[in-house]
Amino acid sequence: MTRELTKSLPQTTVTETHSIVLYNDDVNSFDWVIESLVQVCEHTATQAEQCAFIVHFKGKYVIKSGAKRDMIDRCIALLDRGLTAEVE
Repeated sequence: MTRELTKSLPQTTVTETHSIVLYNDDVNSFDWVIESLVQVCEHTATQAEQCAFIVHFKGKYVIKSGAKRDMIDRCIALLDRGLTAEVE
């Protein structure tokens, strides 16, 4: 006779995290990128400046992570400002 042991686990909600990747370009100024990150992504001025420098030197950088809908909305706002970004 075989007995099966089952354990009930509490249900959890898995939320996928998505990221906004910002790409370097030769069009937008550092000041504009920094201002955009502060206004759209709610970065501090220091955080936005650091992101801008990383994007400049590395070519791209994940600037924000979170829920898919939020990242899409923020990415659209960055695109509307002329920045090059995508949600991954």
